[in-house]
Amino acid sequence: MSDETGMAPTAPDTPPADTTVYADYVDGTDAVMHRVALELSRTHLNIILPDGNRVYWPLDALRALRDQAYSEGIVLTEGFDNMARLVVDNPYVAAELRSVAPNLGQRQPVGNWGRITAWAGGAVASVALIIFVLVPIMADQLATYLPPDGERALGDATFEQIRGALGRANSPVQLCEDGDGMAAIDAMMARLDPSDDLPYEARIAVLDHELVNAFALPGGRVILFRGLIEAAETPEEVASILAHEIGHVVNRDPTRDALRSAGSIGVLGLLFGDFAGGTVVLMLANQLINAKYSQAAEAGADDYAHDLMREAGVDPAALGTIFQRLMDEYGDAEGIMAHFASHPQMVSRIEAAQQASGGQDYGLPIITPAQWRAMQTMCGPAPSDPAEDLPAEEGNGGGGLGGRN
Repeated sequence: MSDETGMAPTAPDTPPADTTVYADYVDGTDAVMHRVALELSRTHLNIILPDGNRVYWPLDALRALRDQAYSEGIVLTEGFDNMARLVVDNPYVAAELRSVAPNLGQRQPVGNWGRITAWAGGAVASVALIIFVLVPIMADQLATYLPPDGERALGDATFEQIRGALGRANSPVQLCEDGDGMAAIDAMMARLDPSDDLPYEARIAVLDHELVNAFALPGGRVILFRGLIEAAETPEEVASILAHEIGHVVNRDPTRDALRSAGSIGVLGLLFGDFAGGTVVLMLANQLINAKYSQAAEAGADDYAHDLMREAGVDPAALGTIFQRLMDEYGDAEGIMAHFASHPQMVSRIEAAQQASGGQDYGLPIITPAQWRAMQTMCGPAPSDPAEDLPAEEGNGGGGLGGRN
């Protein structure tokens, strides 16, 4: 650009010797790129086409387009609706244009807020429909059609991952496989006798870990933790938790939950994408979505446990007694945390167990004192206590925390 047109080089470096300024121009009607010359007046950028015709763009109407592959040049358009593009790759000219065009960075004003709000509301409603209606329906349907071998394979793989995650020094957490202890668990299962309800054989394992917990996995795997057996004061309390987990197996809740989680995480992943903090948002959103499903499944498993124990002549109130101690020690989920909790509130579960008991008289203990002691020590010897020197049949099998502390 020459001094006659008013363009004065302002770039810090020396401009090239060629004073003729060129750029590439697309008129917005075809894909042909034209090599054009540029002139700058005090009010306009003049684009001289190869055929001699001129296009005049006011300086205050010039807009710089974002997302360029190079930073020293500039891509311009006129206003907000013009499809024509001017590609200036000369850094000196680009710097000059940035200094004389006052509105390069101005963004197009947003209009039609009513329509935008309507579309956004429709999108949110569609996502809610998919996550809260379609995904659960599909998960429930697929859970009944999955072959048992596939469920068992999924449960086995998940079980090994859990063992690895809970282990130390690259060694998975150990299984408690003492013969007498496993025989006691088998006797407990025989007394409960859920075989007519099970879609496949239940496989019970005890992990040598201090967690006070138990869970069921797809394919009939039921996992008890050493910490749970230690926390139980009676074998009936362990039996109540076992009956609860058997309820999950009967209802195929673990498989439904796995399918539901996979579906909802997939949908949420499409929404949130991969951004900083997105994983946290995704996990919280999925936890909130699945919490109501989990709470319904837990309540259903409690109901099944109550019925199973009554039919076996075992007091279902045992489920409430162990929950009461857990609530006394760890508290209950209140307020907003209750919405994120995967289990119903302890108070309601305790009340339900007491109502299921009905104050009736129940029969013999679910297993013998000797079997209860074998279960308590199946992960290792227990500390010495006053009953240690008595024969197992005479010791108080229902008193104190068994196992290691």
